[in-house]
Amino acid sequence: MKKVFFAISLLLPLTVAASTLYKCTDDSGVVLYTNQKASKKACTVLSRQSPPPSPNGGAKPRPAATPTPGDFPRVSGNEQKARDNDRRAILDKELANELQNAEKARKALSDAGSQPPEKLQPLRDTLALHERNVESLKKELGNLR
Repeated sequence: MKKVFFAISLLLPLTVAASTLYKCTDDSGVVLYTNQKASKKACTVLSRQSPPPSPNGGAKPRPAATPTPGDFPRVSGNEQKARDNDRRAILDKELANELQNAEKARKALSDAGSQPPEKLQPLRDTLALHERNVESLKKELGNLR
């Protein structure tokens, strides 16, 4: 009996650390949802969640979930810099084009000044599209190394 009590007392901290959801029903049929098992009620476990593992509780770091294969092609530093420079040049060119398109859309909108709103809305939409593109390209350029 002492061994059983000792084993239960060792497991008790584990149940406190884990998050368990119980559905308990008393004799009168009242249902209670709780994270603590009631002693005088019929309880069933609805869900059980283990405590999260310690960040690095003295163990060595976990390997990547999908390790890179050994035959995966590697790129040299110089080649990567060349690719980054090409990407920057492409983004700069796209930004210049979008700035021009936004300016053309602004001019078209100002030229159409006194037209009915239903004819101005497509021009406003076009201008908004080009302005969003400009902002996205600026953000992308800002993310480059």
